[in-house]
Amino acid sequence: MDKYQIIKGPLRTEKSVADGERANSYHFEVDIKANKVQIRNAIEGLFNVEVNGVRTLVRKGKARRVKFIMGKTQDWKKAIVSLKEGQAIDFGY
Repeated sequence: MDKYQIIKGPLRTEKSVADGERANSYHFEVDIKANKVQIRNAIEGLFNVEVNGVRTLVRKGKARRVKFIMGKTQDWKKAIVSLKEGQAIDFGY
């Protein structure tokens, strides 16, 4: 898998922004098939930083209804990447 296919994009929520300031870690939405080693290599290749650790979790999709038909949104994977001391990623916001 290509590093551009593994990392879908950063997550910008109150929790992720506070976590970035406090613990020097960043949240990303990643491909559901990617493992921690692939995520680490993709982050290091894209942003030229040194990764200290990667934590992942799979968020289950929610049940949704459209008129009379019940459906479900897709499951997605979230990666919390902590960087080594002195490293930072600038997203421009």
